[in-house]
Amino acid sequence: MTVYFIGAGPGDPELITVKGQRLIRQCPVIIYAGSLVPAAVLDGHQAETVINSAELHLEQIISAMRTAHARGQDVARVHSGDPSLYGAIGEQIRHLRELGIDYQIIPGVTATAASAALLGCELTLPQVSQTVILTRFGDSSPMPPGEQLADLARHGSTLAIHLGVKHLPRIVSELLPHYGQQCPVAVVHRATWPDQDWVRGTLEDIVERVALKDFRRTALILVGHVLGDTPFAESALYRAGHAHLYRPGD
Repeated sequence: MTVYFIGAGPGDPELITVKGQRLIRQCPVIIYAGSLVPAAVLDGHQAETVINSAELHLEQIISAMRTAHARGQDVARVHSGDPSLYGAIGEQIRHLRELGIDYQIIPGVTATAASAALLGCELTLPQVSQTVILTRFGDSSPMPPGEQLADLARHGSTLAIHLGVKHLPRIVSELLPHYGQQCPVAVVHRATWPDQDWVRGTLEDIVERVALKDFRRTALILVGHVLGDTPFAESALYRAGHAHLYRPGD
């Protein structure tokens, strides 16, 4: 018996791996995050038991896994996005290890990747930014030492900020000294869902633009000069005259 932590992607039921979809359709027990995973992701399943974990606390989720284990039934534990990012799987894995229950993690498409696709941009451009920092805004749950937003902003890299749209004015105030007023920003609401929406602006005007959209939750904030018209160099990989293993030089 194995518990499979499956990344269902950002919302579009087609943005799931073939492996993840196969496991959902063959596992006799499904435990899915119903508040973030659309029901369409479960289409075609033949599970005997389907549980919406949005209605449960951790101990109840582990209890369901223990029951499946006692019956020799594999479990599809379906999370949104990629389960390794803000998926709360670490605490579940800790219990499974203590119980001696096998598990596997099946990666998924992140909200960051989906948002970049919607915006039609690359998040790493030569001579502009070669680093993407995925983080969240520390409000009710404090951030570890050295991971305050201002600490991360000092790098000037591309930022993907989760769980922060409610605190956008505070986020902007912390970023301004490091990125400047004209730094491009995009806020993407429910990326790839049928009601997806987004707004682009700068640190100078993004608060007002988002207020007009009335985004309150389930939105990702992307910050960085890669989102604008900053000039950048072409990559060496495809440059004519650049020799490498698969394209030897003359």
